Amino acid sequence: MNYLISVTLLWAFSFSLIGVYLAGQVDAWFSVLMRVALATCVFLPFLKLLSTPKGIALKLMAIGAIQLGVMYSFYYHSFLYLSVPEVLLFTVMTPLYITLLNDLLEKRFNAQFLLVAVIAIFGAIAIRYEGIDGDFLLGLCLVQGANLCFASGQVFYKRLMSEQTLEHKTVFGWFFIGALVVAVSCFALFGNVDKLPTTATQWGVLTYLGLIASGLGYFAWNKGAVEVNVGALAVMNNLLIPAGIIVNVVIWNRDADLVRLGLGGAIIVFALWLNQFLAKRKKVL
Repeated sequence: MNYLISVTLLWAFSFSLIGVYLAGQVDAWFSVLMRVALATCVFLPFLKLLSTPKGIALKLMAIGAIQLGVMYSFYYHSFLYLSVPEVLLFTVMTPLYITLLNDLLEKRFNAQFLLVAVIAIFGAIAIRYEGIDGDFLLGLCLVQGANLCFASGQVFYKRLMSEQTLEHKTVFGWFFIGALVVAVSCFALFGNVDKLPTTATQWGVLTYLGLIASGLGYFAWNKGAVEVNVGALAVMNNLLIPAGIIVNVVIWNRDADLVRLGLGGAIIVFALWLNQFLAKRKKVL
């Protein structure tokens, strides 16, 4: 649990750094590429190429491609259509996706997730009830795509590494290599070389996000995910939301519409509470 708490504090600043210094200014595909490439460099020295079973290496690459490569592709572009607090609030669905995916893998299904998801969507709409447009809906969908990828990676990594005796740091480089394959491909196909970083601040932010937030952050988060149960992992995902919003509003976004944020956030939190209530009631019955 200590790993997850530490990364939560670390990532609380990442959302705002992206929204303030990178979104709309630096090509999103390049941001993804640099962040993943730097993170890969952190773990390449620890990678044991010959001692890692090929099956494990391929599975870790696939997990990294989904949890980091594809997720970042959705995530970075969502900042073009949403404010930082909105992006944070809309990540509230991640715990539901984690629990739902785990149930599906264990061949269980709970219809309450549909109800909870719909309520959470109403919460998202309440935040922008006077300004719902195509861009807003696109941003919302992009965040949900990122949520699904992030949730899937956590569940698959936890299930894979819980069965292994391999030391995490000696194989985690494969995770980033998988993400790097996606990042390189996307930048080659869609990247805009005319929108590369132009200031020392932008380069500094990307370097920090790559080496620290991604490199150390994802390693610690996934290692922590293996050490806790699925319920605790789902809850820890939502601690990122208040931490990130507090940092953004206090430091960078003091003019945010706190009434709408509060209303929408309350509805989304209600959705989470309802999910927990129905889950406990089902166990009692």
